[in-house]
Amino acid sequence: MVDPGRKFWRDGELVDWSEQGFTSLLTHTLHYGVGAFEGIRAYRRADGNTYVFRLREHIERLYDSCRLVMIDPIVTIEQTMQGCIDVLRSNGMDDGYIRPMVFLGPGAMGILPLQNPVVTFVVAWSWGAYLGTDGLENGIRCTISAYSRHHIKVAFAKGKLNGQYINSVMAKQEAKKSGFDEALMLDVNGYVSEGSGENIFIIKDGTITTPPLSGSILAGITRATVIALAAEEGIPLAETPITRDQLYLADEVFLTGTAAEVTPVREVDHRKIGNGARGPITERLQQRYFDIVKGSDDSHPEWLARV
Repeated sequence: MVDPGRKFWRDGELVDWSEQGFTSLLTHTLHYGVGAFEGIRAYRRADGNTYVFRLREHIERLYDSCRLVMIDPIVTIEQTMQGCIDVLRSNGMDDGYIRPMVFLGPGAMGILPLQNPVVTFVVAWSWGAYLGTDGLENGIRCTISAYSRHHIKVAFAKGKLNGQYINSVMAKQEAKKSGFDEALMLDVNGYVSEGSGENIFIIKDGTITTPPLSGSILAGITRATVIALAAEEGIPLAETPITRDQLYLADEVFLTGTAAEVTPVREVDHRKIGNGARGPITERLQQRYFDIVKGSDDSHPEWLARV
């Protein structure tokens, strides 16, 4: 269980969990999955202050997801950004994982929710390394899932939408029950897509490759961060489709995501990746990332929103 503190934010105001932390069983999103959410991290940096990483980009993506499913929040992007900061402050969180969500409340049932109220809320809790501290240092074991990533003609691949995560949940459960740390998903054409909740990068002969945004992947904000950092480090990078055998034969593999941060992969389907440990390019990018989010690297102040 997570501890979300005493207060959360809803449609422009802070409220107490004990008084209003509930919702109706007739909430439309609970029944049909039409809603949007985000995952954002806040870190206490070396200067002793807490900063939310790439807050605006996350909230703008939240509103883009809402636009895809024709939901109009009653609060603005700026109000929701402030709500994220207010939740951290009110609960005294130096580090935290922030979860904004926009959902359709009770009203009409059935699949035509034209008049249902739109609710936006923000909660936060403390959360360590999503795939484990050991995973960050030594890499994780992955398997290719039997569940495919959504086809772009079937779902909105660029939306972070509630109901679309069912196949990610199934893929993650399948992987864990089979003794692996994480699932990797192919698209319906057999190309490597992403993890159950992370983007994927492979490295071969010093060049990084990651699936293109035109494919069935989420436009990850940590993904974009790593691409920018690779350019700054002078590491060549291509956004092209990746086949399963390219994945198996890679020198290095790593996953990126707000929760997963930058996590190396040491094994896929019982095949050792490279030398079976975190590779040098992965480590270099991982170090740059952590130096920015919680160290003293001030090269990207535009990515940090002080709490």
